Amino acid sequence: MPSRGQLVTMATVVVLAAGLGLTVRGLGAADDALASFDAASWVWSKGAGELARVNGVSARVDTRANVPDALRHQVQVSQSDRFVLLRDADTGAIASMDLTDLQVYWNQQSQPGIGVSVALHGDDAFVVDAVQGRVQQVDPSSVQPMGEPLQFPPGISGGVFDGAGRLWIAAPSEGTVTAIVTGEAGATRLRTDPVAAPSHDLAVTALDKGVAVLDRTTNALVRVDDKGAGQPVTLPLASPGELPAHSDGDMIAVTLPDERRVYTVTSSGVRDVTVPASGGELRPAVTYQGYLYVPAADGTVHVFDSEGRRQEPIAIARPGGDLELEVRENRLFINAPGSSTARVVDDNHEVRTVDKYDDDVLGGDPPEVLAPPTPPKEQKPKKPVAAKPGAPRSVRAAAGNAEARVSWQAAPDNGAAISKYVVAGAGRTFQVGADQRSLVVDGLTNGEKYRFEVHAVNRKGDGPGRDSNEVMPTSEVPDAPGVPVAEAEPDGTVTLTWPAANGQGHDIVRYAVTAVTEGGTAPIGEATGTELTVAANQVEFGKAYAFTVVAINDIGAGSEASAVSNSVVPFAAPGAPENLAATTVAGQAGAVSVTWTAPADNGRPITKYVVTSGGTRTEVTATATTLTGLGNGATVQVEVTAVNEAGPGAAATASARTVAAPTVTVTAVDPTYNTAKVTFAVNNGGGTTTCTLTVSGGGKGSTGSCSSLNASGLKPSTGYTFTVTAKNAAGSAAKGMAKTTDALYGTATCINGDSGDQRTYCDSDVDGRNGNEIFKVARQDDDEQAGWVKNGTRLKTYCKKAGEEVYAYVYNDNKRSTWWVQVDYKGKTYIPWAWLNLDGGDDLADLSTC
Repeated sequence: MPSRGQLVTMATVVVLAAGLGLTVRGLGAADDALASFDAASWVWSKGAGELARVNGVSARVDTRANVPDALRHQVQVSQSDRFVLLRDADTGAIASMDLTDLQVYWNQQSQPGIGVSVALHGDDAFVVDAVQGRVQQVDPSSVQPMGEPLQFPPGISGGVFDGAGRLWIAAPSEGTVTAIVTGEAGATRLRTDPVAAPSHDLAVTALDKGVAVLDRTTNALVRVDDKGAGQPVTLPLASPGELPAHSDGDMIAVTLPDERRVYTVTSSGVRDVTVPASGGELRPAVTYQGYLYVPAADGTVHVFDSEGRRQEPIAIARPGGDLELEVRENRLFINAPGSSTARVVDDNHEVRTVDKYDDDVLGGDPPEVLAPPTPPKEQKPKKPVAAKPGAPRSVRAAAGNAEARVSWQAAPDNGAAISKYVVAGAGRTFQVGADQRSLVVDGLTNGEKYRFEVHAVNRKGDGPGRDSNEVMPTSEVPDAPGVPVAEAEPDGTVTLTWPAANGQGHDIVRYAVTAVTEGGTAPIGEATGTELTVAANQVEFGKAYAFTVVAINDIGAGSEASAVSNSVVPFAAPGAPENLAATTVAGQAGAVSVTWTAPADNGRPITKYVVTSGGTRTEVTATATTLTGLGNGATVQVEVTAVNEAGPGAAATASARTVAAPTVTVTAVDPTYNTAKVTFAVNNGGGTTTCTLTVSGGGKGSTGSCSSLNASGLKPSTGYTFTVTAKNAAGSAAKGMAKTTDALYGTATCINGDSGDQRTYCDSDVDGRNGNEIFKVARQDDDEQAGWVKNGTRLKTYCKKAGEEVYAYVYNDNKRSTWWVQVDYKGKTYIPWAWLNLDGGDDLADLSTC
């Protein structure tokens, strides 16, 4: 591995930015900061609060920027060769990093939540508020407005640059798409083209030149460029299709998550690709070099070649959010924002892993990231059998001047996503997008009565219809209500208030409220007064909403919609921490390690976690902590709650034991004459335990295994006490067992004379001399002779004693010694060691001194 700093050529650059602090490190010379090499992309790591530039050639990180205040937040990254723009979706803060001088500033604030985006192409930048329909050109270096904003109907979609530098905006309520060009005085509309009927759902993907727009209500796909809209292609989609933000080359991918299918559209035709059922819910597929890359919610990217053949999938464990796929500089970058890794795919479709936390960057030192516990395998519920949708709820009509406004609540989808609604009445039929759910029918006759029928459609077919109330258009319509004010409440609801409408001579009997989100508008509720509380289950946490209000009088006539309210992001307390695990800290007394993974933040950043156990409360910001001071051998109940602006969420619980002092049971001692093997059982109390054997009365013990240990240096036929001591962080315990070592035997060996003609001591014809003599004393004294034993006799030994030197002339390598060995022969008597071979190597050290 290269040494630290090898990728850079100058000292670390540190920038302490205004507001939120950023630290940039690892870049080389300033002129290299422009990403002069090909294939570089900046990626976000929310678990570390870091922005990292990945070199697609080396598949390594060469530059980092710490973004501490965005730690664990969802951050949107838009980049060019000159600038990087960041938007913290949790707070709405927008930052710019100029790569020519490495200056980073958080200097703009947008509406928090999903619904606002930042678009960047070269030196051109926009902040697009899709909910409010406001498109503002900004200076990319300061993020300050340039000129007046362009205003579109609320609930727009798109906001993407094509390869030619045109920004494209789709307005579903109008059925149009608009190309925007930049200028020093601000942005201007280049052209607006109709691509669908009003109130259809529209999806947009940017092309090398122009965009492709999918009418999700009729399944018509049309390419639009500076010359206008081309010929639409109607796709055989049975459920709503989705498009990626950008499409590479000629291929456009339309993903149907509900069916796990992708349709690819090229100049050669339409191809149908079926995605395997594993891998979680699909996200929009991305095209790259003729291949199809289909990300799924669990971090799997399914891969198909240009013929639709399945290739080896790409798997990223614990992605921590939706995978981010972007084609830049002839590379496909796949980022897992919640993981420590990313992937780079080259034009040969070879995949390499990028370690985003690798510390091989000058000034690196990324924070330690604790691996979350492996979650238990869950039994996946069977997917319900899909059926036709149910009937829409609360179908209402309000008359206007020669028109009527029809609105309804969503129909049950019955296991298959709703693709559109069909409205019939006044002799006409209209198709309305699944995300719109309202329609203004014009060309009616005042004074005539009308009724409208609405039904939903999914891939299983048309559901049952439901009729509206009868209405009679009239010129006697009330004025629009005043501008509503929305406020997100901590319990997940949204409170709306608005000034009462002027009934122009009629009583206002009710108000109909419509919610506006990115790409959609839909009825959200009705009120008889000037206030409405939108229930938490009707809005999505973390997503930006605005609202309009229509007044309806006592003759059923409705006003024009009010101006759009302020945007709010609904929120509630976080969910319960996931995958909570409490484990014993093996090397520490009275301690438990607690780890978990972050729950859904439900619309507001999680500011801390509260960990309680045994009346002790600990607050942390990471997803792991160690609790101490809990006592030894205690069963500890742990509770963890996440906290955001709304307060603490639901608790997750787990339990673990702290380390207890060990216990020891000695089961056996198996001795030899000079060693012993001690076997025992240890209950380690959950701790890291060391075991030691000691021997009383001499000898050498040992340390190591906690199941058996050996003693050495023992003497034969000697009693010892063998004691095993087990020790861990909580204490120690010792148990002993007494045992006598085995006896040591030796073999008596007859010696020969030093000449061939001399009678030997071992000849059988020499009476009393055909063996080894044994004496009562440690010398060859005939008066003290105890007897003799034949050659090869085994004798039990006791000890050794210094005495007369005895020399075995020929036998035993001229063995010569003054040591005598006490043996068991007619009591305790002595034989010269020169005439005796001890078992186990003939080592006198095995005997103690008499």
